[in-house]
Amino acid sequence: MAKEHFFHDWLVSYLHRRLARDYKEIRANIGEDKEHAFNNHYPDLILANQGMVLSIMEVETEESITPEQAERWKELAGLGAKLILMVPNHMRPKVMELVLQKGLAAKVGVGSYEITIKM
Repeated sequence: MAKEHFFHDWLVSYLHRRLARDYKEIRANIGEDKEHAFNNHYPDLILANQGMVLSIMEVETEESITPEQAERWKELAGLGAKLILMVPNHMRPKVMELVLQKGLAAKVGVGSYEITIKM
């Protein structure tokens, strides 16, 4: 579990830096630090330009993708900003199935990540 949290927090930090090219205002909630709220919720990333929140992002790991977590996605998708889920590439079909089951296809975008080590 500690490894999963470490990887999750690392990926949130990486995306924060990477997305700074596209969004002028990015707020990240990393680890237990819940400093940045959006409508009384604390998504992993809040993506905004000129004071307007355009998207919120949740980073998921293989272990965090569950029907219970899909309920949280439903909550976040109803907050008024586009929800983007970042999920492991091999879990994308399962996530898409959960998104469709919850009726969120129009409100949720799904991105994926993959870690490759070459030597």
